[in-house]
Amino acid sequence: MGFDVLPADPDSTDELGSATVQIRCGAHHHNPMQRVHGGLIAALADAAMGIAFGRTLMDRQDFSTIEMKINFIRPVKEGMIVAKARVVERGLRIGFVDCEITNERGKRIATATSTCTVIDS
Repeated sequence: MGFDVLPADPDSTDELGSATVQIRCGAHHHNPMQRVHGGLIAALADAAMGIAFGRTLMDRQDFSTIEMKINFIRPVKEGMIVAKARVVERGLRIGFVDCEITNERGKRIATATSTCTVIDS
């Protein structure tokens, strides 16, 4: 899809996982109303939340998203969109992740949450 995953911050004080994923959007990402398609924004959030949760896994563990919700706040026509996700809670089997998606001016365009389940392999 053209997402760029930024490296994990080695100086981060987050005890749990976090991730930042971004994409530069243009007309080729538009829906019929000439705005960035909501599905692309949701996929960006899903990628960031999945990477953040994945960073909390131990060897021989995998995960699956069991629920995701997104709220769209303002439309975007073009420019950089950045999704910053963080694991809010991580239990033995279930984790909760949230994500804020902003435009290149730092304005919030969407928020998302997901619930993930850990799978032992």
